[in-house]
Amino acid sequence: MDLQQMRYVLAVAETASFTRAAEQCHIVQSALSHQVARLEKELGARLFDRTSRRVWLTAAGEAFLPAARQALEAAERARAEVAAATGEIRGRLTVGSIPTVAAVDLPAVLRDYRRRYPQVRITLRAGSSERLVEHVRDGLLDAAFLGVQPGFRTQGVRDRELAQGRHVAVVAPDHPLATEQEVDLASLTEEAFVDFADGSAARAQSDQAFAAAGLRREVAFEVSGVELMVRMVRNGLGVALLPAAFTAELHGLRCVPITNGPVRVERLIWSRFTPSPAASAFLGLLGVDLPSQTA
Repeated sequence: MDLQQMRYVLAVAETASFTRAAEQCHIVQSALSHQVARLEKELGARLFDRTSRRVWLTAAGEAFLPAARQALEAAERARAEVAAATGEIRGRLTVGSIPTVAAVDLPAVLRDYRRRYPQVRITLRAGSSERLVEHVRDGLLDAAFLGVQPGFRTQGVRDRELAQGRHVAVVAPDHPLATEQEVDLASLTEEAFVDFADGSAARAQSDQAFAAAGLRREVAFEVSGVELMVRMVRNGLGVALLPAAFTAELHGLRCVPITNGPVRVERLIWSRFTPSPAASAFLGLLGVDLPSQTA
């Protein structure tokens, strides 16, 4: 069994197609199929079931995949460590972020990183704060940017607070509150809200603020992304509560300060284990002093 065969298996699993996997791996399909068949023979089990229209993993294939990923990641990490020892940073950097990150200019940070370390392959993935914590803890991400309520515990990872700020009420230009200079939570209780899913860290920031004030509100629309949220507010379907630092990016809406509004804390998290050279360089660019960290 060799690493290239593992890469072929992963490619087939990810694309659900031998044809697309061959294109992704820059190899003819017959050669890829032959290598997968050789690996299946060596393992004594079929990794894929297939018809003329679709390909899917067998139980043996599902069991094989995590170990194959770990082996490939270990090999890539070894190459990166050797390169780092000679003064070259290479390998892969995978960063996660909430869509509303505002404490750092993430595109600018990634631009500067790429200029300094052009041999590193960068991947950026968006997600919810709670999911990002899981992915960093499980080693799927090197680092991530979160937006959480005060007191949110990031277990199993290292973290640093980046910024803290209040939410504002985001309303359509013709909304009755659009002319207000400031409001409080009590004045918002009769409004219909557009918010994130119940139970998410993004939703908890607002829910906790209303609960602490002894108030109730109606969330009429639950959405999974801030883009849809903003579009619904723009069409007059409700009010949204979003971090003031993020709303500078919005146009054509009115953002009204809230005297006792929800508080959001932005955090940077990374693995509690020794980061790869590529991840260490990224954290260093953000001012994280890794030598003082212990596993």
